[in-house]
Amino acid sequence: MIRTAVISAASAILLTSIVFITINKKTAKPSNEQNIQEQGTQEQNSDSSMSELVPAEESSAIPIEVKSGDLKYSYDELQNISVYDLCNESVVNINTQVTGVNWFLEPVVENGGSGSGSIIDSRGYVVTNVHVINGASKIYISLSDGTQYEGFVVGTDIESDIAVLKFTPPAGTVLKTISFGDSDNLKVGQKVIAIGNPFGLERTMTTGIVSGLGRPIQNSNNTIIRNMIQTDASINPGNSGGPLLDSNGRMIGINTMIYSSSGNSAGVGFAVPASTAARVVNDLLEYGKVRRGIIQANLVQLNNAIANYARLDINYGVLVSQITQNGNAEKAGIKAGTQPVRYGTRNPRTIYLGGDIIIAINKDKVASLADYFSLLEDKRPGETVTVTVRRNGKNLQFPVKLEEPQNNSR
Repeated sequence: MIRTAVISAASAILLTSIVFITINKKTAKPSNEQNIQEQGTQEQNSDSSMSELVPAEESSAIPIEVKSGDLKYSYDELQNISVYDLCNESVVNINTQVTGVNWFLEPVVENGGSGSGSIIDSRGYVVTNVHVINGASKIYISLSDGTQYEGFVVGTDIESDIAVLKFTPPAGTVLKTISFGDSDNLKVGQKVIAIGNPFGLERTMTTGIVSGLGRPIQNSNNTIIRNMIQTDASINPGNSGGPLLDSNGRMIGINTMIYSSSGNSAGVGFAVPASTAARVVNDLLEYGKVRRGIIQANLVQLNNAIANYARLDINYGVLVSQITQNGNAEKAGIKAGTQPVRYGTRNPRTIYLGGDIIIAINKDKVASLADYFSLLEDKRPGETVTVTVRRNGKNLQFPVKLEEPQNNSR
């Protein structure tokens, strides 16, 4: 009986080993380097790279080659090692210089901030956060091999805190890139990996899970970024702009900010989803700005003071003060105010009362200007949205075809 038990146990162990190795052999080889081109193509128009910068299709898990020396690692550890080996050389360190003024009111160059970025195109395009390079007079991009290049800004988008940089490596240099992954089908509890340069410690890797999805987070510019990914992977100063990866080594987010009372990681970090980043990056490369549709109206944040003065029955939403003549708001039937009043103490301005109050866009509540701009953030010129307004105590709905802004400002 003892002999039979021993044989059975040995068979079970052997079977488990065979299954483990077979599973790994069936996984597909990653395509991280499929977009690598020779440096000779780097002077082509950036439009030719559009197909490379869209979210990648779902791929198989990273294959893990089990060697005799790796048996001391768990499967999870081997997966972490494989993702790091695949992606760490695609993460760059970004340092900036800013122009200051000395005691004699003379301009001087000073060290600015630092952060991280990801190489998304083999010609030297890098995606990072706007706040990493904000106010920079010079930008330096350091690669994993220690080489450093001066970069320049291709385009920035404050609304999403996404910036695209470009540097020019020597001819013949082959750069490793990171592909965008699928951020639309993430699940809370899914494993994520962050690689960045916290406190200047280059290509540091941390792991965690997706802690929450769809978080609307207000950034330092008082702009609300919608659908942020919340993670407990440690993110510290210097991680900003670096990739948040899934277990396949695909970039599902760009690490952007943390919630902390001390300034260091408290286990609550936020990343811009890849779906947003890919759309913004494509627009910045093609147009130099992000094309968002607008409603041609001058709006005012409604508050208690205005509501009480105008004797309104609500105290939230955005007041339509003025509209553009023959613009899309006027064509849709939205009404502007007619009663001019001076508003404000520090910088008083004239606003017009009596107009419609926008309270929803496509059935999503608009309580503030931040909500309004957030709901239009991913809308294109030519799209039609349903705008709900409050007029004389009643809710009315108007379809509005969004227009192209005349400039890149709100």
